[in-house]
Amino acid sequence: MLSLLHIENIAVIESADIQFDRGFNALTGETGAGKSIVVDAIGAVIGDRTSRDLIRTGARSALVSALFLELPALSWFSENGMGPDEDGTLLLQREIQADGKNVCRLNGRPLTVSQLRTLGQQLLNIHGQHDGQQLLDSACHLSYLDRFGGDQAELLAFQEAYAALSQVRHEISALQMDEAEKSRRMDSLSYQISELERAGLRVGEEDKLAARRKVLRNAGKLIEAVEDAHRALSGDDDSAGAVSLVMEAEQSLFSARTVSDEVSALAEKLTELRCAADDAAELVRDLRDSLEFEPGELDELESRLDVIYRLKKKYGATEADMLAYLESCKKELDQIQYSSDILARLEKKQAVTLKEAQMLGSALSTVRRESADALEARIQKELEQLDMPKVRFHVEFAPNAAEYGMDATGMDEVQFLMSANVGEALKPIQKIASGGELARIMLALKNVLAENDDVSTLVFDEVDTGVSGRAAQKVAEKMADVARHKQVLCVTHLPQIAAMADTHFSVEKGERDGRTYTAVERLDKTRRREELARLTGGAHITSAMLESAGELLEAAETYKRGYNGEK
Repeated sequence: MLSLLHIENIAVIESADIQFDRGFNALTGETGAGKSIVVDAIGAVIGDRTSRDLIRTGARSALVSALFLELPALSWFSENGMGPDEDGTLLLQREIQADGKNVCRLNGRPLTVSQLRTLGQQLLNIHGQHDGQQLLDSACHLSYLDRFGGDQAELLAFQEAYAALSQVRHEISALQMDEAEKSRRMDSLSYQISELERAGLRVGEEDKLAARRKVLRNAGKLIEAVEDAHRALSGDDDSAGAVSLVMEAEQSLFSARTVSDEVSALAEKLTELRCAADDAAELVRDLRDSLEFEPGELDELESRLDVIYRLKKKYGATEADMLAYLESCKKELDQIQYSSDILARLEKKQAVTLKEAQMLGSALSTVRRESADALEARIQKELEQLDMPKVRFHVEFAPNAAEYGMDATGMDEVQFLMSANVGEALKPIQKIASGGELARIMLALKNVLAENDDVSTLVFDEVDTGVSGRAAQKVAEKMADVARHKQVLCVTHLPQIAAMADTHFSVEKGERDGRTYTAVERLDKTRRREELARLTGGAHITSAMLESAGELLEAAETYKRGYNGEK
């Protein structure tokens, strides 16, 4: 569960520490006080998308820390090699900097935003007002059903088969062309293959030719330099070379090496120098002998480089690229020339993959229909508890309208239907559900889906919009029911829901030194009565409102005591 939330410089919150408890935690406050900012901070620390605009004006960065306790052995921990400390605590931190960078840590160890997001999805779920809009989008209904049914193994098996079918269809489409187009393409490929094969390209050839061209263009200068070096080392008829002079010095000192150790050491150095000079002279001599240039070689070389240059502009940046293109052209030409045989093989393969996909898609549909029956029953039960006993909820199936009756989601199109009143026909939810009905249906759906996962904390951000009166009381009781098994954090404007909370926080906005500040206060029983009275009647609180607020609290306690048979 989420035990402690620390917020620094998030929007109007300069600094706040919120100590959440087990069970049902409610946050109330005036509109604009900053209640949803608390939810935004929770979202940030579990990896939701954020913006630098979230940083409080004048601050360089914002920080959110969340301390979790009593966590189950989540799969993320073993997959990433990180987890709670020995005492079971898990501290998540996310710093949002003004330059857009994020620094995320788990118990002091760095992790990426992506890792944080994946972990966050296993720690808690945030349900906001926009979830009601998702319920209006029938495209989301199938994913809700799959999540409830837990049919991931069947869905994955089908998607693999469908991907194989799509690949075969793509290959068939690439081969199917009319005869005129086929003839034009074959002519084009044949010309390109002939041009590249005539060129006789070799990998690395251009670099070697360019180096040789550089030598040829500077042949005179090179020959002169080598001849001068050879004369300096080996000498000529008029003078001795460096090798002879070093040898003469070596022999002079060698005859006197027994006179002193210094002379002996110098003689050895001269020996080393003479050997090195001999080696250098030999290398220069070999280089001089190799400098032979054929007439017209430079012109031939320039012509070859020009051929390579022109081919590069058409077929690739390097010889390796051009040779790879040549192979692809040959392969494509073979496919076209033998397209009838290849098509026949691909069509047989398509028949096999289609049959496999249809079989797996049918199996997936069967599982989905079984899940739909169970989901209808569970939602119906939840709606009865939410004071909607006359509402009928139904999962309608229709064949997928895509080619072959399937797409990557399967062979089904799913839509949620409802009838709000007795005697009325079932119709799509988006056509008949009111705001309050949507809120309760979504709450029922979220509660049912939460039963099948290990997430221990549920966050509800004003999902009670459009709900009032008796319905509000039923929603409050449902929140309390959920909080028996999971930690619940709820931002609400309804006194019935706030009264049902085990822990109540007030979010208040004020001004100090020309700046806006938001504070979060944990309320005692007296302050809870005052806050519930404010939620009921506004700013002018009367003794009757306070008395009514006290009755709300007592009724909530009575309802919760009923869990243990204490009524």
